[in-house]
Amino acid sequence: MRVLKAIGGRLKKVGYLFRATLWAAVLGIIELVQSERGRRVLGVLMLMGLTVGFVYMKPIRTINPGEVGVRVNRLTGHMGQIHEGWAWVVPGIHDLRRFPLRDQIYRPRTSARADGETPFQTAEGLSIGVDVAVRFALDPTRVITVAEELPADVGRELVEPIVDGVLHRTFAKHTVREIFSTKRAEIQKLIEDQLKPELLPDGVIVRNVFIGNVDLPADYKKGLEAMLAEELSSEKMRFTLELKDKQVKEAGLVGEADKVKREKAAEAAGQEEIIAARSRAEAMKHVLPFKEKEIEQRRLEAEASKVTRLKQAEAEAESRRIEAGGEADYRRKLADAEAHRIEVTGVASAAQMAREGALIQKNPLLIQKTLADKLSDKIQVIIAPPSAGGFFAGGLIGQRMDQARAEAQPKAAPKPVEAATEGD
Repeated sequence: MRVLKAIGGRLKKVGYLFRATLWAAVLGIIELVQSERGRRVLGVLMLMGLTVGFVYMKPIRTINPGEVGVRVNRLTGHMGQIHEGWAWVVPGIHDLRRFPLRDQIYRPRTSARADGETPFQTAEGLSIGVDVAVRFALDPTRVITVAEELPADVGRELVEPIVDGVLHRTFAKHTVREIFSTKRAEIQKLIEDQLKPELLPDGVIVRNVFIGNVDLPADYKKGLEAMLAEELSSEKMRFTLELKDKQVKEAGLVGEADKVKREKAAEAAGQEEIIAARSRAEAMKHVLPFKEKEIEQRRLEAEASKVTRLKQAEAEAESRRIEAGGEADYRRKLADAEAHRIEVTGVASAAQMAREGALIQKNPLLIQKTLADKLSDKIQVIIAPPSAGGFFAGGLIGQRMDQARAEAQPKAAPKPVEAATEGD
């Protein structure tokens, strides 16, 4: 009781103190309002308070690219969709919620390993881990409906539970072997077909579902690997036998094809020979008359060539006779001309010699001059022996020269002159 009374007394003291503080503040405000300086200080304090409240309440919000905002009016309950950019939010009246429009990926991490927190169960009752990725996005045309009916975190509170349920339900219907190897694509398509109609009414669009690594228990993995190895070996043997069988069939088909090909080739060759023989027979019908005409033409050409050669030989013989007669006439006339030339030349030479003899008789020294001119144009002095009587060619003219000198010098005493004569 004493404790309660003590607490009550203290509360009364606090109440008195609070009322006193409140009255003091009211009186101080009244005092400030009554003075001009007080009103200024009060206005500054109010402005500072409004600024702090404006910054703290954040009335201007930003919608980032790839997002869409839904503004809720608390007074009227109206919802408006706001796209990227700035948005005005009145504190206490409006409430803004942002929703991402980009594709999101959900991967159940706790179920990715066989020894994880929530592994998947197969039809055999084994725990396996499957790495699953679900790609989804919000429908932009139904964002307001999502904001009205769905929780704030759609991915965590709506998509994840539904995806986990579908995954566990689907994997529980299949065996480990089907999930691990044989029906992986079918299971992936089945999960995708189940999630799309289940999340579409809530405004969630499922793009794709991907199944990655499958984590098996260690003991089962060893047995499965051994069994798969045996199956692969048997499959390999089966394919090998099928391949050998196909090779045998292929060899038979190739032989049949070669046989048919050779038969067709033989038939084609026979047909070609028949056609060639027919062509040659048809050609001979046209070639034989042509050959006959060609033989007749060659015979006529030979006769014409024979006649031509005869005519040509006759013409050549006649031409040779004419040429021989012309040659004989030419030689006869040439002999006559030569005889006439010799006769005329002889007469002219005799007349010339007679003139020269008369000239020499009158001028004996002309012989020396003529001989000197004939010997050389380089000779300027000729020395004659004394026995020549002053004439170096006295031996050529003999006694006639002596007589000429004697007649030219009648008064000089005759001297015996020995001259070598060569005879007339």
